[in-house]
Amino acid sequence: MTLATLKRRQHLLSYAKKQLDFLNQPKENGEYFTSFESKLNETGLDPLKPTKIDIFQVNVGYMCNLTCGHCHVDAGPDRKEIMTRETMQQCIDAIKDTDISTVDLTGGAPEMNPDFRWFVEELSKINKKVIVRSNLTIFLANPKYNDLPEFFAKHKVEVVCSMPHFTRLRTDSQRGDGVFDKSIKALQMLNEVGYGKEGTGLMLHLVHNPSGAFMPGSQESLQKEFKKKLFDAFGIIFNELYAITNLPISRYLDYLINSGNYEQYMQKLIDSYNPMAAANVMCRNTISISWDGYLYDCDFNQMLEMKLKDENLQHISEFDLNKLESREILVNQHCFGCTAGSGSSCGGATS
Repeated sequence: MTLATLKRRQHLLSYAKKQLDFLNQPKENGEYFTSFESKLNETGLDPLKPTKIDIFQVNVGYMCNLTCGHCHVDAGPDRKEIMTRETMQQCIDAIKDTDISTVDLTGGAPEMNPDFRWFVEELSKINKKVIVRSNLTIFLANPKYNDLPEFFAKHKVEVVCSMPHFTRLRTDSQRGDGVFDKSIKALQMLNEVGYGKEGTGLMLHLVHNPSGAFMPGSQESLQKEFKKKLFDAFGIIFNELYAITNLPISRYLDYLINSGNYEQYMQKLIDSYNPMAAANVMCRNTISISWDGYLYDCDFNQMLEMKLKDENLQHISEFDLNKLESREILVNQHCFGCTAGSGSSCGGATS
């Protein structure tokens, strides 16, 4: 049985403002958490500014075949927000003559967008590196998706896959019954067309995020363990593992509150603030575009409806790379998730 999204249930946390209000309210003892802005100020990073935008991250829709327990997008089958081909064309027009090298496609399950393949093909034509963030199970969800590994290989797409753990129990507890077995089959399909294999140029990366109220372990150690376990048991090979910290928003925030772990988890993130990780956060070299063409500093800000500070620079139709690279990045308490410990970004640890 597929769970309904927070939005479908009209849950309080399906409203971005309610999430932000909760993140900024006092603790049970009446004291406030240290603010993220004050931490930036202490370490000479306030206001946070971009370095150089090199990654154009596009969320092509919130629809997904899964409803994972910790999803910060609150994606699921009942989400109908889908990027149109017209907005995709605006994205192409905005970046085709720029030095932006990489287009990072995410969702939901980005492959479910009816114009997904067209978008990948058009981006390839303008010589942009394309990353697709896949939940893997989509390959087996419908016969029309069965040839996605071949399609990805043809266009040299870099595939970044969700894989919470190398065990069935931990993966299925976070993502749903049967997800582990389908993910293994999908990874084998990718390996069969050359992904993860030396000399093919077909890059396959896995993403691990913890299933409980704790931060991920050492990315390097986890990678070694994942590689050994998945190869020994299933013959699967891949390039890199990205260890990502769960940010306290959307379904994961709901989990933290319901499990009584919210205050402890937030304090752990704050106590683990790392200035080096903060200096390398993804919002400094990335711009995020929502399904309806609005611009955000990152995918997490997008989910909290924190549009860019400059009101004349908020939509893809107003795209101006020079202005974007000199903007001030909006921050809030959830940002501690990207700066704790070794740091966390869409590409894993940052320090």
